[in-house]
Formats: sequence, C-alpha cells, structure tokens
Amino acid sequence: MCVCVILCINALLPSPPPAKPSPPVKRDFLRHRDYKVDLESKLGKSVVITKTTPQSETGGYHCNVCDCVVKDSINFLDHINGKKHQRNLGMSMRVERSSVEQVRRRMESNRQRLQQRKHEYDFQERMRELQEEEEKQKAYRRERRRERKRRAPGDVEAWHDGDMAAVMGFGGFGSSKKN
Repeated sequence: MCVCVILCINALLPSPPPAKPSPPVKRDFLRHRDYKVDLESKLGKSVVITKTTPQSETGGYHCNVCDCVVKDSINFLDHINGKKHQRNLGMSMRVERSSVEQVRRRMESNRQRLQQRKHEYDFQERMRELQEEEEKQKAYRRERRRERKRRAPGDVEAWHDGDMAAVMGFGGFGSSKKN
C-alpha cells in the first residue's frame, strides 16, 4: 500500500520545466586545408612503447585537435575529413555556395595558368630530351649485347667440363670422343 501511495503522489507533483534548448552554434563553412598532411614522417621507423609513453607517441597517427590515435593512414585521412574532426575545428560540413562572379574569376585564373604552361613548354627542348633518352637506351642495349657476347663463349666452355657432366648424369653432348 505504501508503494502505491508514493507513486500516485509523484504522479501528481508538477514536473520541472523542460530545459531550454541552447541556440545552435554558428559554424564556419567547410574550407580547404592550409597545411600538408604529414603521412610519411613515421614511415619505416621503429618506436619503443612502454606503459609511460604518452598517447601521442604510441603507434599510429595522433590527431591534436580531437586528441585521438588512429592506427593507419587511410583511417587518419578519413578522420581528418570527417564530421567529428571538422566540428572540433569549428566548421560545419556545409560548403559555401559560390556566386557566378566567383566561378568566372576562377575559370579566368585557370585559363591564365594554362596559357603560362603552354608558353613554358618548348617543343625543341622536349625533342632534344627525347633524343638524349633514346641515345642512352641504345647505349645501354649495346652494352648488354656486348656483355652477353663476352659471357656466351665462357658458358659453352663450362659445359665441356667432365666433372660437371658426370655430376649431371651424362658423359657429354653426343660426342663419342673420350678425353
């Protein structure tokens, strides 16, 4: 009976007013990274890990923003591009919409960059480079052929060795002449 009375009394008490939802945080739009992601610095290195080693120095890639360790480079890139990391940086996953004028400026700058590359490209210089490369390849092939020719007579002589032929289980190459 006591339990029933307590439950009924609790049901009649006014509930506390619901907490007001906090206003949404205004976050910046997603933008390009202004730094290069360093994935190669720890490549091929051995690290001794003890119980007292800080988390940032243990195996894998450490994210300073989120204070977490990711074990491989692919997951690290996924984390850096992910929602949690971007939120910790103060950015939303939304991209700012470009205006028509911004697109035109970008296309014009790309055109100018392409024109500069065309002017920098010199056909005669490229032809000289290709000819030099061909000459190097020809010289390499010539040298390989000469090396094979030098080795070839020595190889034939080695087969005439009687001891080697006996080890291989035959007396010769069809010759009936005895040594």
